Amino acid sequence: MATQLIGARIKALREERKLSQDDLAQLFGFKDRQTVSAIETGERRVTADELMLAVEKLGATLEYFTDPFMLVGEGRFSWRQTNVSAGVLNGYERNAGRWIAAFRAIAPQVGRAAPLLRRSLGLTKRSSFEDAMEAGERFVAEFELGAVPAAPLAEVMERELGTLVLMVDAFDGISGAACRLPELDVVLINRKEVVGRRHFDLAHELFHILTWDAMPPEHSEEAKETGGNRVEQLANNFASAVLMPQAVLDRFGDWASLGDGELISQLNAAAEELQVTASALKWRLVALGELKPARAKALNDAALRNNGRDVGDAEVPVLFSKPFMEVIGLAVDEGRVSTRRAAGLLDQTVEDLTDLFVAHGVEPPAEL
Repeated sequence: MATQLIGARIKALREERKLSQDDLAQLFGFKDRQTVSAIETGERRVTADELMLAVEKLGATLEYFTDPFMLVGEGRFSWRQTNVSAGVLNGYERNAGRWIAAFRAIAPQVGRAAPLLRRSLGLTKRSSFEDAMEAGERFVAEFELGAVPAAPLAEVMERELGTLVLMVDAFDGISGAACRLPELDVVLINRKEVVGRRHFDLAHELFHILTWDAMPPEHSEEAKETGGNRVEQLANNFASAVLMPQAVLDRFGDWASLGDGELISQLNAAAEELQVTASALKWRLVALGELKPARAKALNDAALRNNGRDVGDAEVPVLFSKPFMEVIGLAVDEGRVSTRRAAGLLDQTVEDLTDLFVAHGVEPPAEL
């Protein structure tokens, strides 16, 4: 693990410095670039002298190359955001990387190794939107998500897929992200978004997790329920079908026969029940042929905002997740990380860390 970690970080820093493998070989005094290639892929171990040379020649700290609680050159992110600058996004990514790297390093040590095999959807960029919707419907049926699929979705992703789902505090405009590591899949969701947006983001990122190899997503995409490039449109169709499957919507009767006022009321009520946004429900009905596009566009969007109610002080999910906090708690109990180190990694005080364990129903470590 250490050999692969150091190699990945040397590669990341080389690419950041815009150096070729030949350049790095010359800098280190190697005879050829093949030695650099073997180091970067983890096939060759870096000696202590070579590591100190990397610190000197590449202008990085020793911690940069060796700290397992950092994510550098190892994970690929795909963010859903609105009007967030690249600098802000990259800064937040580095911070989130610490939580992911901590879990990645600690979980196997406390008996919570990632699944041996990954699940995937048999979809490609050539797949139709109908194919994506069918895949969403099948996901709901296979994992028995029930009458309100949004409610158990995060738990099913964690339990059945081995995906780490974290509720986080993010900058305004950041909705969430999917992260792919060689041995771990992670979804981050901004817990301060309204509940319907959180669930749509979760289902959307689930699509990316299940299709990453066939359709690698962009590093950053605009967070919206319709439009975008083809991969994002496929993701939106999949997410809508997961959260609002045909069989669930059928119980609400004939949508097209309702007058505008009745239609708006039913959209808001049904969306509230299904824990989605009324806007997402409206466009799902269009995709199913239950509403004409022209009528959907003519509806008063203001009447659908927040599902027709005042947001008020809506309940916010607890930070991170129960499986995440269980791993942190076991690591502290087993002496693999100190309480203060754990609190620092999670940007919490020791007192707040204790409260987090309690909020997730996890017994706080004896040290606390």
